[in-house]
Amino acid sequence: MTFDRIAAAIATALPVELTEDVRKNVRAALRSALEKMDLVTREEMEVQEKVLLRTREKLESLLIRLDQLERKLHDEPPEEHR
Repeated sequence: MTFDRIAAAIATALPVELTEDVRKNVRAALRSALEKMDLVTREEMEVQEKVLLRTREKLESLLIRLDQLERKLHDEPPEEHR
């Protein structure tokens, strides 16, 4: 829910003469509270999810390669990774 929607929902419960002033105050208070929470946007979160996925894939690849090299060193049959 956006700042404007929350402010509007609160304002609808108040007398008409107070609504614009209350809407501005609620919007400012919400913005201030949310800024203190240090939140990220959906886009930033999606970028980080993609980075994490690529990192996970690279790690799995490196673990498989390490296992192959260790087994080659010890002349053992390869083990399957998940």
